[in-house]
Amino acid sequence: MPKAPKAKAAKPKPTLAKPSAPKALHYKVIELSAVDEVSLERTVNEWVGEGWAFDGVQFAMRESSKRPAMAFVFFTCEGVGAVDQPSRGPQEAQKKLRQLATTDAPPMRVVNAYERLVQLAEDGDDV
Repeated sequence: MPKAPKAKAAKPKPTLAKPSAPKALHYKVIELSAVDEVSLERTVNEWVGEGWAFDGVQFAMRESSKRPAMAFVFFTCEGVGAVDQPSRGPQEAQKKLRQLATTDAPPMRVVNAYERLVQLAEDGDDV
């Protein structure tokens, strides 16, 4: 008597993973009007510590000086969460001011716009 062929177990069909939507790349730009190694280091360390990746820095130069007048520091963060990060509010600003007040950093002198322009002009004479 001929044997009946055995029924093969059905193999599960491979399922293709749905391609996930590409994560958006978000940018943060920080403007520094005082360009020195301390302010650059502080800015990079602060924002990298908050989860942003350092992307680069662009210097704005004065025509009459070799020193940059300003710097723009760029950071990126991947994903939806970057947009939802709150901007620094009054509480964070107060916290930062308290931190600066308790460090041994030299006090910053507040100048009006005219005095700042005079300072910039004097810095340009160093060439």
